[in-house]
Amino acid sequence: MTAGRNIVGKSKDWGTPQKYVDAVRQCFGGRIGLDPCSNQFSIVDAEVEYSLPKHDGLKELWNSSTIYVNPPYGLDTERGRTIKDWLRKCEEAHRVNGAEVIALVPVATNTSHWKRFIFGRATAVCFLYDTRLRFLENGEDSGKGAPMSCAMVYWGKHIGRFSDIFMPFGAVLSLENLKDVSIGHAHNKDKTQVQFEFANAS
Repeated sequence: MTAGRNIVGKSKDWGTPQKYVDAVRQCFGGRIGLDPCSNQFSIVDAEVEYSLPKHDGLKELWNSSTIYVNPPYGLDTERGRTIKDWLRKCEEAHRVNGAEVIALVPVATNTSHWKRFIFGRATAVCFLYDTRLRFLENGEDSGKGAPMSCAMVYWGKHIGRFSDIFMPFGAVLSLENLKDVSIGHAHNKDKTQVQFEFANAS
């Protein structure tokens, strides 16, 4: 769950459709340990839920073994952060704590947050088939579709289970061949070396 697709726009709580909540729960073996982007209309029903203004999910500990994240997509001008801050936290929770993490995010493969925290870091991604994913607005299906394509990103060890469960909802691609490969950051390495690493990771 999350507070707003666009923080600077109208204040609404935009929730994950039930079919995706059910799939995430199934992927996690029946339970969602943490939802750091919850709200009063949440249907995620995680064991631990953080929601503003009482609990800021980015400042709280993500110490659960299973975490589902539907982050704010827009710029949070009040707190000076964007979706990249949430994806950084997703990647860190998996890398540091070994958590299984699934995040529902816009498909924006040209952005720095995809290059830094998904490519080379996440295990798999499901590009959802929904032409316009219908987020719940304040807990209700308004019939309006999202203006962007969306994906479920997975950081975890059970790629087979993730693939089996999410294949009915979209094209599931393994990202394991990109593990630790620097994507879109050739300025940090010799360009030939980056190409060599990518070729040998395939």
